[in-house]
Amino acid sequence: MINAKRELMTDDLLPELPPGAFNKQDAGDDLAFYEPARLVTHIDAGAIAALTGFYRVALPDGSRVLDLMSSWISHLPDDHEYAEIVGHGMNADELAANRRLDRWFVQDLNRDPTLPLHEGTFDAALCCVGAQYLQRPVAVFAEVRRMLVAGAPFVVSFSNRCFPTKAVAIWRALDTNGHAALVRLYLQRAGFTDVAIEVLADGSASDPLIAIIGRA
Repeated sequence: MINAKRELMTDDLLPELPPGAFNKQDAGDDLAFYEPARLVTHIDAGAIAALTGFYRVALPDGSRVLDLMSSWISHLPDDHEYAEIVGHGMNADELAANRRLDRWFVQDLNRDPTLPLHEGTFDAALCCVGAQYLQRPVAVFAEVRRMLVAGAPFVVSFSNRCFPTKAVAIWRALDTNGHAALVRLYLQRAGFTDVAIEVLADGSASDPLIAIIGRA
């Protein structure tokens, strides 16, 4: 019953999507699924280099950065310094191993999309290869927008990899172009403006990697 209520709330925010769009094959507890630490990369070296290069340009030195759905690595450029990097994720050991994070917290956003952070405290936000798992994406993205100063970018990136049993049904049903359109819809519905799609890696020499950028 709880899951059904959550899906209904999400469908209310995205009424054009079909019923069950945010169902998952594995409806079990997400925190339990992510309990084992996975100190691996979820995109290959070429895609990581492309993302790091994009962050180097998009995130100026001295930024306060929110790294949403993070892990043991954030793919930020080593030659840039940031005022603060706050990480969120699902595994404490992975987050503790991330040397770029100044502080971090564990939270299941499918259970509670409300972020325990002050309004307007970040100059940028990131979400790398995590959007496919969100069952309440508009609520989460709206919370991210609340955390950002006016005009700040939110960079949502994705590839063709995922844990398929934990990805939502609508994600599994779409191709790359559909994923990009879906993330753009999430951002627009959450109140982001100037939403742009950037192909960071086309898949010819590495994993494909797409970034969707919205402005708070």
